[in-house]
Amino acid sequence: MKMQVFVYSIILLGGIGFVTGFGLAYLAKKFEVKEDPRVEEIIKVLPGANCGMCGYPGCSAYAHAIVEKGALYDRCVPGKKSGVAEKIKKIMEEKS
Repeated sequence: MKMQVFVYSIILLGGIGFVTGFGLAYLAKKFEVKEDPRVEEIIKVLPGANCGMCGYPGCSAYAHAIVEKGALYDRCVPGKKSGVAEKIKKIMEEKS
């Protein structure tokens, strides 16, 4: 009797885990947030200082502002010497 309860418990918990996992996987695909690939490329080009000198709270926010709101390319002060503005302009021209 005790063995049957143990086996049924394992089967029940396994079934619940499987159904829950399948449901989460389905919902993750259904509600997936698609992001513009240019944002990630611009983040890689920026120096990553997150200093806020561009007027945005960090490099990620600045990259989103460039792609989504059309912010100026040359606002990154730490990246001026390494030519970040030209690299960002090239990314935006290639993918538009």
